[in-house]
Amino acid sequence: MDKGEFLDIRRKLAKTQKEVAQLLGISLKAVCSYEQGWRTIPSHVERQLFFLLARKCGAGGDGLNCWELRSCPEEKRLSCPAWEFASGQFCWFISGTLCDCSACDSWEEKMTLCRACPVLKKLLEG
Repeated sequence: MDKGEFLDIRRKLAKTQKEVAQLLGISLKAVCSYEQGWRTIPSHVERQLFFLLARKCGAGGDGLNCWELRSCPEEKRLSCPAWEFASGQFCWFISGTLCDCSACDSWEEKMTLCRACPVLKKLLEG
């Protein structure tokens, strides 16, 4: 996540820097530093922002699940945490999902895949 995306999500949430800091459990100075590009945005902050945005936008409602959008075969579904925890619209939130037929080794690798997926794309574009 870069500083522009962080700022865009904060604005979609309709929150001040102080309010976002409180929601994320971080300092106001950290939020300012992320938006100025002085500090790298940690994966746990990125993940939490996406979750808040998803809830604000109503994700988890009647949209398609990731396994439907990606036409995953049953054997892949059965071993994927998104399927196991009935979280097909929050697959980007769950580590260990099998979107590329194997679990990613890092959050950064996972987010590269997720950003190309219609599930997260829909959330970020909405």
